[in-house]
Amino acid sequence: MQVVDTNIVVNLLMEGPYSESARLLHARDPDWQSETLLLIELTNVLATVMRKLHRPFAETSVTLKQAQRIMAPGLRHVDHHDVLHAASHFGVSGYDARFLVVARAIGVPLVTEDAKLRRAAPDLTCSLAEALAR
Repeated sequence: MQVVDTNIVVNLLMEGPYSESARLLHARDPDWQSETLLLIELTNVLATVMRKLHRPFAETSVTLKQAQRIMAPGLRHVDHHDVLHAASHFGVSGYDARFLVVARAIGVPLVTEDAKLRRAAPDLTCSLAEALAR
């Protein structure tokens, strides 16, 4: 089981600097968990891709459907007060705190390439490279 944030899913489904590692991690363990915010953030990424990179709606819609298929079984709702507490404790945004709350609840690190988030919560996070080394 892996807890992932949006940047990991983006790299799994679209070409990016961590795509190969994201594909390896998913092939090794496809049980990916996250917070429901992930699909909201991914929708925003895809809207930006359509607008700025002129990708067609049909292409980005397929990517969103892939993400839903992969992530829907593992999407979790977290308590807003737990999120607020985590945001305060770690000094991160409420958005990032949502992923940390899931990681803490499940008891596995959040896989993220957000270096600032990893510095803020090193005991609850790891990079793709660290996740693959486990």
